[in-house]
Amino acid sequence: MSIDVAKTPQGRTRWARFGLTMGLSTAVAVVLAVLTANGVLAASFQISGMPFTVTATELEGQGFQQYATIDEMPEGSPNAGDTGGQVVVVVSVIGEAKLTNLCQSVNLGGGFLRITAGDNGTPVQATTLVVHSDEIAGDASFQNIVIGQDASTLDAVPGQPGALGVFGQQAQHIVIRNLRQNNYATTAAVFTLPHLRIAFGSQGC
Repeated sequence: MSIDVAKTPQGRTRWARFGLTMGLSTAVAVVLAVLTANGVLAASFQISGMPFTVTATELEGQGFQQYATIDEMPEGSPNAGDTGGQVVVVVSVIGEAKLTNLCQSVNLGGGFLRITAGDNGTPVQATTLVVHSDEIAGDASFQNIVIGQDASTLDAVPGQPGALGVFGQQAQHIVIRNLRQNNYATTAAVFTLPHLRIAFGSQGC
């Protein structure tokens, strides 16, 4: 797979082109899945296996890095289906993040648990935000992006590298508009949610 970067302004890239690049890390993640199954690598995160949707009209982040890994469900999880209890995900790490009009919803099979915040003029803020996704969509721009770096050497967000030999990329600054993610896990050192609302309903994000 080749990507023509000559026509891309320095420090910026189209999200579609960025998605093609991440396809390479997905291929690497398949190799990771085999290694994990054989006990060569340990799974990095135990998940419930229930995906959740996250949307935001804008995400702005300082310090960004991304790489592939494997998330694993506890043994005997009823959500494993035919996955073998493993999900290939793309890990996105942001040092300092702001999200405007954040919405998160979980399909409970008959209704949704819906969480909204940052929609009253004050954005949601998070530090060391780590998101595990199998689908990401939006319109993105990057400043000082480096593509193809070994994930174990990523340092845009200190202390959050990936595995040795895995395709990685990082940038100094990121903006994603009309963000939509299908996620399996999210962690943050600090997560501030102004105007937080949690409710059950018939519609997701």
